Amino acid sequence: MLKNLRLAVVLLLICGIVYPLGMTGIAQIIMPEKAEGSLLKNEQGKVIGSKLIGQQFKDPRYFTGRVSSINYDAAGSGSGNYAPSNQDMIDRTKKDLAMFLKENPSIKKSEVPADLLTNSGSGLDPHISPMAAKVQVPRISKERNIDEQKLYELIKKHTDGRQLGVFGDQRVNVLELNVALDQLK
Repeated sequence: MLKNLRLAVVLLLICGIVYPLGMTGIAQIIMPEKAEGSLLKNEQGKVIGSKLIGQQFKDPRYFTGRVSSINYDAAGSGSGNYAPSNQDMIDRTKKDLAMFLKENPSIKKSEVPADLLTNSGSGLDPHISPMAAKVQVPRISKERNIDEQKLYELIKKHTDGRQLGVFGDQRVNVLELNVALDQLK
């Protein structure tokens, strides 16, 4: 009995304290930015968010990201996991589509990319497709009085390719894009 208790205490110390602290220390040395949560800072050095967690942008002068069924609350990551036939899902999608079309009057209903109306599995995806960013250009151009071509170039510059060249789709990090948008002169 005492042998089992000793083994449990030793394993608790190794697995619960030594290993996590060791891995954290190694991560801090090898990749400090990622170990800190991939935080993004403004020009004054103030943390404005993480590159890994989506944020809500309500100001029409900014690009908007995906819909979040958890209101971008990272404490409760997840989604409703509704079927396309679920009435709550249909109603929310219709409402979000109507709002997007109202805010972006130059866009036709058929041109709205699906990723602007659907949430990711976590509800916190920080990325949108390049097309989802491009359909917002006319609105942002008008709001900020910036040439549309300059915005298209900004999107292209902030578009990440597929992982390892084959996995996933091209994507744009909305927070990074909006930070770069604020830095445009």
